[in-house]
Amino acid sequence: MQAPARLELIALPGLPMVRPGDDLAALLAQALAGAGLELRAGDVLVLAQKIVSKAEGRLVRLAEVTPSAAALALAEETGKDPALVELILSESRRVVRRRPGVLIVEHRLGFIMANAGIDQSNVGEGMALLLPADPDASAERLRTALGAPEGVGVVINDSFGRPWRRGTAGVAIGAAGLPALVDRRGEADLFGRPLQVTMIALADEIAAAASLLMGPAAEGRPAVLVRGLSWSAPASPAATLIRPEEEDLFR
Repeated sequence: MQAPARLELIALPGLPMVRPGDDLAALLAQALAGAGLELRAGDVLVLAQKIVSKAEGRLVRLAEVTPSAAALALAEETGKDPALVELILSESRRVVRRRPGVLIVEHRLGFIMANAGIDQSNVGEGMALLLPADPDASAERLRTALGAPEGVGVVINDSFGRPWRRGTAGVAIGAAGLPALVDRRGEADLFGRPLQVTMIALADEIAAAASLLMGPAAEGRPAVLVRGLSWSAPASPAATLIRPEEEDLFR
């Protein structure tokens, strides 16, 4: 893979508010057509997790959730809504860190994240939105439904906090049609020295770039086309970005 000298990022206009059961691929196709765009090799369509989850019906009404004893105890300790804590626990393998106002868990998909990625912004009062059940599969389904040609990728983007750094950045929780992780070990640097440990989280870097256009609040830009990339490595899912437990020095 060669790093491009120039990239173009285009926020797709005209996407309506996505609702459970919507044909997201059809909405995206309409937005692309409305902007006079056709998918071509080197394009990556980056989608906010929220619209994928909404289309897949991952909305939950908190009033319909019955907290367990464990959720009630953890809610008291963290100051969070017991129903929300119950949802977090149901989506998690284990609790990693807890303190007032903070609940970090290992999601059932392997992500280490706050609140199991459950979101309450822009989803309606009393509602909570879960991550897609299988984001990599969601990305592949959308790519297929869009009839994307070879060399086009789809990335599902979510905002993560990072250890040792303030703020959030976009990361890929789902990917299809591109190598989420690119191994450049063995390539030579400018002085001919072979790279020893360099592996590029390509899908994460694409997600972070798209996040600059998506915005975190009321921007209403949940789909971004990234144009100008190229890759030769075989496609790999976003799951390959999760560090295996045996390589994790902090677990």
